[in-house]
Amino acid sequence: MSKTTTAGVQSVERRLHTRHRARTTVYITTPTGRKKLCRAINLSATGVFVETTNLGLRKGQQVELAFAINLGAVTKLHRRTAVVAHVSRGGTGLMMDAYTAR
Repeated sequence: MSKTTTAGVQSVERRLHTRHRARTTVYITTPTGRKKLCRAINLSATGVFVETTNLGLRKGQQVELAFAINLGAVTKLHRRTAVVAHVSRGGTGLMMDAYTAR
């Protein structure tokens, strides 16, 4: 899959699942036991990007996530293990194990 950027340059999209804008809060538990509420910016079946302050996370670290998804008449609570994919000034990208519900 490739897409064209605003500059007209082709780039390769590596995501297997479409990202969707998210309006949910993600509860993150870090390896040290620190717990933090963060706002999700976008979400897919296998990843989430959350606004974070400096949680001291590094690429490759494992975290626990808990978040709710409103499906209209039903709200589903998800608990997932995730790995830090990247950390930037705007937040943290987390890759979830989509098939291991806890």
